[in-house]
Amino acid sequence: MAPRGQDNLLEGVAAAICGAAKVVVFTGAGVSTESGIPDFRSRSGIWSSFRPSDFTFQRFLTSEEVRIAAWKLSRQLYDTIMAARPNGAHMAIAELERMGKLHGLITQNVDRMHQRAGNSAEKVVELHGTVHSVVCLDCGKRYPRHEIQRWLEAGVEVPHCEECAGLLKQATVSFGQPMPRREVALSERLAEEADLFMVVGSSLVVHPAARIPLHAKRYGARLVIINMTDTPLDGHADLTLRGKAGELLPAVVTIVRERLAVEEEW
Repeated sequence: MAPRGQDNLLEGVAAAICGAAKVVVFTGAGVSTESGIPDFRSRSGIWSSFRPSDFTFQRFLTSEEVRIAAWKLSRQLYDTIMAARPNGAHMAIAELERMGKLHGLITQNVDRMHQRAGNSAEKVVELHGTVHSVVCLDCGKRYPRHEIQRWLEAGVEVPHCEECAGLLKQATVSFGQPMPRREVALSERLAEEADLFMVVGSSLVVHPAARIPLHAKRYGARLVIINMTDTPLDGHADLTLRGKAGELLPAVVTIVRERLAVEEEW
């Protein structure tokens, strides 16, 4: 159930979706945390025994101690992700695609929960990579994560490539690691094509990803922000909704579904 007092805003967001030709959704950690997946800023759960500041790309390359800690954390987080289930926000975005109202989906999340909810892989741009793949930093060979998970569970502390003995790393973007050029280019193109750009569950403080909604706005898109807290781009938004994405977005999509059904009747 959506929070009271936002009925007009829910209707406004639904009307914007119905009236748009190209809706692009941009999701952040707030969507995943509602499924029980912790983010880097969490001070509870598995993060309570680790310091996020230790996990930079440069430290991973240069410190065996950091690599051991990173893979220990990764092993725990992967189990958490695999046990999690898509929430209402994931399901609502997948329904937008089934309705033919989703032009593209850009996500900062690495859990592939959107695909599990029903979004097609070709619609999703994984801006910060995915935990479901592991890559050799030397030769580029990729491994399915479940295979590396078996190595870790068998006692391997730091996995190395079977082909070249190079360092293996989870295929996610660490602090200090260059952003993937292809995904950045795809995200910018979607932002330029959008006539409605919806931010869901992102505080918009992680750069350069946080600049993408503003890029869409500069190219003429209406900007909607759905988040628990204020964001630096609220002043640029056409509509803002405060609350849990897993409650607000299903409420919006219900209105969209009803409006589209009425249009079909006519």
